[in-house]
Amino acid sequence: MHTEWTSSRREFFLRAGLGFGSLALSSLLNESATADIPEIEAGRPLAPRTTHFKARAKSVIFLFMEGGPSHIDLFDPKPELTKNAGKPLPPSFGKVFTPMGVGGNTLMASKRKFAQHGESGLWVSDWYPHLAKVADDIALIRSCWADGVNHVGSVCQMNTGSILAGRPSLGAWVTYGLGTENQDLPAFVVMADAAEPVGGPKNWGNAWLPATFQGTPFRPDGAPILHLAPPKSVSDKRQRAKLDLIADLDRKHAESRSDDTRLSARIASYELAYRMQSTAPEAVDLVTESAETKTLYGLDDPKCKEFGAMCLRARRLVERGVRFVQLYCGSGSQWDAHRDMEGNHGRLCPRSDKPVAALITDLKRRGLLNDTLVLWGGEFGRTPMNEGSDGRDHNPYGFSMFMAGGGVKAGQTIGTTDEFGLRAVEDKVHVHDLHATILHLMGMDHLKLTFPRDGRDERLTVNGGKVVKGLLG
Repeated sequence: MHTEWTSSRREFFLRAGLGFGSLALSSLLNESATADIPEIEAGRPLAPRTTHFKARAKSVIFLFMEGGPSHIDLFDPKPELTKNAGKPLPPSFGKVFTPMGVGGNTLMASKRKFAQHGESGLWVSDWYPHLAKVADDIALIRSCWADGVNHVGSVCQMNTGSILAGRPSLGAWVTYGLGTENQDLPAFVVMADAAEPVGGPKNWGNAWLPATFQGTPFRPDGAPILHLAPPKSVSDKRQRAKLDLIADLDRKHAESRSDDTRLSARIASYELAYRMQSTAPEAVDLVTESAETKTLYGLDDPKCKEFGAMCLRARRLVERGVRFVQLYCGSGSQWDAHRDMEGNHGRLCPRSDKPVAALITDLKRRGLLNDTLVLWGGEFGRTPMNEGSDGRDHNPYGFSMFMAGGGVKAGQTIGTTDEFGLRAVEDKVHVHDLHATILHLMGMDHLKLTFPRDGRDERLTVNGGKVVKGLLG
């Protein structure tokens, strides 16, 4: 009896193990069958590539408000927060972990005045009066959430999908999947208005994707790339001969190192740098822009002149076929209003308001908004509880972002946070969902855009992500 039971038990576990193994193998085979690894031309790694389905957007401009803008002071008015100001967060909300440990501090009302704007009735505070004028071009998402609580991890996740460093950036994935329409400019350009963004180059890096897909930092004014032009003593013929020699040596070195993408990327980057010597300065030179356009972007206003010029240059870049442009406003976590919320946002909102509204307006009147996706947001929002007496802490549990153009259904608000604006509660949109939706708008299935690494088909959205169908026009 005991022998029969033991035998049956062994047979059960053997069959069960084989069954689970078959399921796992079937899953892997299915993923492999549906994966779509782009074919990269060796000599033209940024050549345009076919989309999975018809794209709604050709390019992206990501307006990154680094440091965490306060959704409850900009887009998400909370009357209950005003009514309960000075009281502790109700016990029903449970414990709230924040970096500065303000879970026990009191609720702090917003001092801003909110009004509804446009036919859509979008709620916008008086900190963004120019943006309020383009309310009907915006799709506001009030229910975003993320996993990180500090700047380094959260900025990293908004850019790469993970709070841990070491994964390719959104812009790198986009250019890996699609290439670019202008072979004389970088496919992926990054500009910051102040200090280097928290986390630095990893936010626009390629990680284990081929090196040619990483972002190229541009200076916000002056020569876009330092030392791009050769010395005046070096003729064009001499420069061409030098690059040909370097490329020949690199190709010979690469013959026995076919798995090292840095070599092919180096050859491509030298060639691109040569072509950019004439195209890059022209692309960011605003001298030919009309006085009306410069005024629209606020180039005559000291409060927003710098970021306005960056937004205008972003329009010029996508106009010339650049695939992905990322602009940092308040780089170095300046939106991080742990103290003096009014002073902090009172400085950064005027810096970004007119330029962002101008970008949407200008793209639209030039017929570019239909196929340019504009994304606005930071790495998280701010808490409804105060820190100290007049600041707010980090809040990844519920915050606002918005999209415009690029096939997005505008003039709507998606999702909600709770009565105080602490947590997303309806139609929650995770960072992976944002990324999946961006890829979808650009004609790519986030489940199929993969890269083989260590026996696994890696993707931007890691093991999650779903397209936010309500955003699709």
